[in-house]
Amino acid sequence: MSDIIRLLPDHVANQIAAGEVVQRPASVVKELLENAIDAGATRISLIVKEAGKAHIQVVDNGKGMSENDARMCFERHATSKIEKTDDLFNLNTKGFRGEAMASIAAVAQVQLITKTKADDLGVRIDVEGSEVTQQQRTTAAEGTSVTVKNLFFNIPARRNFLKSTPVEFRHITDEFHRVALVHHDIHFELLHNGAEVFQLPPTTARKRIVHVFGPKFDERLVPVEEDTEILQIKGFVLKPSFAKKSRHQQFFFVNNRFIKSGYLHHAVMAAFEGLLSHNHQPGYFLYLGVPPNQLDINIHPTKTEVKFEDEHALFAVLRASIKHSLGQFSIAPVLDFSKDNTLDTPYAQHSASPVAPRVSVNPDFNPFAYTSKPPKSKNRVSFEDIVPHKPAETLLELPSENIGFAFQYAQKFIIAPHQNGVMVIHQSRAHERILYEGYIRSWEYNEVLKQTLAVPLALTLDTPSIDLLKSHQEILGEMGFTCLSAEGDTIEFSSIPDVFDIEDIPSFLQQWLTQTTTGTVHAFLQRDIMARALAKQRSIPSGRTMATHEQIELIHKLLSCKESDRTPDGKSIFRILTQQELDRFFTP
Repeated sequence: MSDIIRLLPDHVANQIAAGEVVQRPASVVKELLENAIDAGATRISLIVKEAGKAHIQVVDNGKGMSENDARMCFERHATSKIEKTDDLFNLNTKGFRGEAMASIAAVAQVQLITKTKADDLGVRIDVEGSEVTQQQRTTAAEGTSVTVKNLFFNIPARRNFLKSTPVEFRHITDEFHRVALVHHDIHFELLHNGAEVFQLPPTTARKRIVHVFGPKFDERLVPVEEDTEILQIKGFVLKPSFAKKSRHQQFFFVNNRFIKSGYLHHAVMAAFEGLLSHNHQPGYFLYLGVPPNQLDINIHPTKTEVKFEDEHALFAVLRASIKHSLGQFSIAPVLDFSKDNTLDTPYAQHSASPVAPRVSVNPDFNPFAYTSKPPKSKNRVSFEDIVPHKPAETLLELPSENIGFAFQYAQKFIIAPHQNGVMVIHQSRAHERILYEGYIRSWEYNEVLKQTLAVPLALTLDTPSIDLLKSHQEILGEMGFTCLSAEGDTIEFSSIPDVFDIEDIPSFLQQWLTQTTTGTVHAFLQRDIMARALAKQRSIPSGRTMATHEQIELIHKLLSCKESDRTPDGKSIFRILTQQELDRFFTP
């Protein structure tokens, strides 16, 4: 039998490698900008045409390359960034794999012009499909200019899969932002089809963000700063009122490198808990410093995925730092035990003259005159009078007769009469408070209902999460979870709380784990964490139409709660519009 294994030609190997490194024009932009930064440039220009499909050029004033280095940079695994394996654990440069230039040259027409300070003349090299077509000396300014034309000219299938010009240019802009935001001390400019898009002079990190996203961003930024042995944090988060449903304004930089980390994103979300509307995402620009030997960047060719040595410690520090900043700048609610809220004076009363209190007494009142239930007061509206109390477990049990007045607005608010005016209630938050206190009360009196599973539910989690669940088995059991076994990375439950559907368990436990600290925690705190998460998950969503009797039931149960005015996270549930406030609306 003849031999069938053979070495691939260099140009074929380069095209294969290019499939991972060069996915679209934005990938070329990223690699060329990072090379310019590694060269020590203080001014970098990015010039693109047709969203990079026809032309991409990066010009820098860095240290340039000699003629031999200029030729070697197009070879696979040729780099000036590392020399030995140990260097991978002490990286201070953007690139290190030595694949970018070779991969780009394999799928495009590349022209490189470079010159060092010591040379009188520069060198020009033209490469097309990994083949050097021209190399000569030429006049040039100090630094490097790389021009990439006709991307994927030799791979028509890849070129056909490129998106429209606006979409591809948006990806280029995203990569430009990621580089420009972290290197605010470098002058950047971006031109597209001859028009100037960005002109970013050297400045501070805050001003660079404002220059990129607009002057209105300055008032939205909340500074975050922390310095520990394992993590240094600098940067900004956006105020919760400016949160959006998209994740376009979320940037993590680790050691001056843009990364994507779902785990660190959960830390930010945990810090914003209770401050964001449903389905809204916080914005952040966070610059993290981690010792290089505790960070592994060599995970993926794009180098946006990294591994940390101690993720849990970073999670805790990041969450605590953001929470501290939100509280310090009066974004998050804080408790001030030295302040007496009863002494606060409404703004409308600052200039009002004091009025002596008046007491009215009914001289004919006789407390022994009634042998049966006393008559109802005409000046007081009681929901117990409107709706007979009974221990209903759903919102569908009270009759709608003799309700008086209540209606739903925008499928989100319930409007009802109040003895002091009109009450406007947020239906989702009200139901969340009712469920929360109901769960706490059930667990205190051991009234939890379980559903036994015919087939045990097996969940695969990371080892720290399994250990955390094992350490809190007793508390989980009180809440309705019965654990069969927990070994390795798998935990099995034979029963779950009756309020859950099976498909809800993984997401709920993950949410509970992110909110639960390691170590020994008081059982009440564990119940509180679970009750909050469960109430938020099971509450009536905004947008659901409620019948009149459901609205009255909701109001009745809300006013029976211990803390009816706030959700467990501290959000306001209702507001009472007084007659004076309503009169002001119609003041001529």
